[in-house]
Amino acid sequence: MELGVAAAPGSSSSGLGVGPVGGALDAGPGSGLAGIQEESGVRRDGSGTEADPDAPPKKRVRQQEGEAGKLEERLYSVLCCTVCLDLPKASVYQCTNGHLMCAGCFIHLLADARLKEEQATCPNCRCEISKSLCCRNLAVEKAVSELPSECSYCLKQFPRSSLDHHQTEECQDRVTQCKYKRIGCPWQGPFHELSAHEAECSHPSKTGMELMGILDEMDQSHRRELQLYNSIFSLLCFEKIGFTEVQFRPYRTDDFITRLYYETPRFTVLNQTWVLKARINDSERNPNLSCKRTLSFQLILKSKVNSALECSFLLLKGPYDDVKIKPVIQHHVFSNDANETEYYALLPINDSVECNKLLAAKNINLRLFIFQIQK
Repeated sequence: MELGVAAAPGSSSSGLGVGPVGGALDAGPGSGLAGIQEESGVRRDGSGTEADPDAPPKKRVRQQEGEAGKLEERLYSVLCCTVCLDLPKASVYQCTNGHLMCAGCFIHLLADARLKEEQATCPNCRCEISKSLCCRNLAVEKAVSELPSECSYCLKQFPRSSLDHHQTEECQDRVTQCKYKRIGCPWQGPFHELSAHEAECSHPSKTGMELMGILDEMDQSHRRELQLYNSIFSLLCFEKIGFTEVQFRPYRTDDFITRLYYETPRFTVLNQTWVLKARINDSERNPNLSCKRTLSFQLILKSKVNSALECSFLLLKGPYDDVKIKPVIQHHVFSNDANETEYYALLPINDSVECNKLLAAKNINLRLFIFQIQK
């Protein structure tokens, strides 16, 4: 006796394992009911096991990830700075037509325009830009902070707003230094290897004689800082001390190729009239073509004096500026024949970025201290 199975309309009976009952029972795993289950399993999951009905289709997930990746790429191109074509890391400024600039490029454009005696313009639409015409775009700043960015150590993706914290505090692959660096250990490596290295580090077992050279270098650096602070404290004990807020204004020389320089209005300190002048890159011909930016300054006594006037002086940042200036004490003996100091090599600012902040401003505001040395 044979068992017949009716095929569904429009389907083939060969794929349904139709045949004698004994043949179906004795058949191997590739035929009969097992074959039906196996073939349907292959069609559902692409493997020999049956797929989980609750799991989302893998193909659909891959498509969504691809679409998200394309969206991120489009956002990168929309939100990037029009100058450096990179995503802003801090403040975002926009021109009157909405074109975006990161804070560094915006300040650099203003500084270059000041050096070339031109009006700064947006590199996209050529409209005028300045600190009064441009404003920050807070919406773009927040959007950029939420975009994913890759950790440079572990290569995982994190929102840009939390990336710095991850790279400095949490990442197990971040570069770190041995705690015995202060006594000369040069080791640098990933954070997850730090404990193993410090357990085997040989520097804690060094003799006192071996550590003397390292400690001498540390002492010299500390001594220089201490000398500066002690000098400032000593100057504050002088009888005649004067200070004032000074404002450097930009001017141009009368040369065929004009050069930018700065000069303050006359001001009075210690009953004497003074003027400060400053120049860019020691008055080189085209400072706008150089990546390095420096400011040098000189102090000029405009009053007539009956006797030599010995003074120490230093410049510090103004009360409302965010520029970083290292204090450097200068010394000069003023007289009617020697009423100008030399141009001191550097206005004591940290780097070219800080210099560009000053150049981008309409005026440079600093604070001058003068200490008269009594004989």
